[in-house]
Amino acid sequence: MSDNDMIEDSAAPTAIAPGDDATATPARTRRGTGRRLHGAIAHKLGAAIVSGEYRPGDTLSGEVAFSEALDVSRSAYREAVQVLSAKGLVESRPKTGTRVLPRNRWNLLDPDVLAWAFSGEPDIHFVRSLFELRAIVEPAAARLAAERRDKTDLKEMRDALAAMRRHTLATEAGRTADRDFHNAVLAATRNDALVVLSASIGAAVAWTTQFKQRSRALPRNPVPDHVKVYDAIAAGDVDGAGEAMRLLVDLALEDTRSAMEE
Repeated sequence: MSDNDMIEDSAAPTAIAPGDDATATPARTRRGTGRRLHGAIAHKLGAAIVSGEYRPGDTLSGEVAFSEALDVSRSAYREAVQVLSAKGLVESRPKTGTRVLPRNRWNLLDPDVLAWAFSGEPDIHFVRSLFELRAIVEPAAARLAAERRDKTDLKEMRDALAAMRRHTLATEAGRTADRDFHNAVLAATRNDALVVLSASIGAAVAWTTQFKQRSRALPRNPVPDHVKVYDAIAAGDVDGAGEAMRLLVDLALEDTRSAMEE
């Protein structure tokens, strides 16, 4: 569903007062301020910022002009800007308005920001940086998981693998299972700082997997690569788990590069 469709769906029906002619043209009402509406506005603005349509230092249109252009309430626009501000994309100040902040202020690992980045054509340098992060974090996490996992962790990984096989990564359900597998590995580290990265790593996994299938099927089945990670973790093979995860991330990057060259 597009942002405009989401905004349309949020419109409340126009009431007809008693005695009014039901065939008359109803009075125009400004759309509501629900969470779905300001979320759609935040998505529209966030995607425009991350894609470079608005550049750091640019000032967004004032809330009056913007709310009138989208036919939404000023409060819905303000709530959307608050969402962007919380993620480091913009800063609002009295008299000077809402300004796009430098990229180094953006919370690029926020799942919403990742979604906005992949809603269009993602920057190759950004994609590479995500894989570099994964290549640093995930092999080390797999090594810790091999030392610290318990039966519950292993069951969650097995369940995720089963769902990946059943649904395939061409489906949303399969990609969700893929994310669940990586989250289970991080959870098995028993390291709170690593677990905090679960949402970001999981979102990066899901969006890059979806992106590299945009114009063709995956060039190979990645499930066996995940099984190798699981087998090493289940066996308590620290070095094997780290190496299997390193290879999994490297192969995923190769697939993504291939998709971006098409």
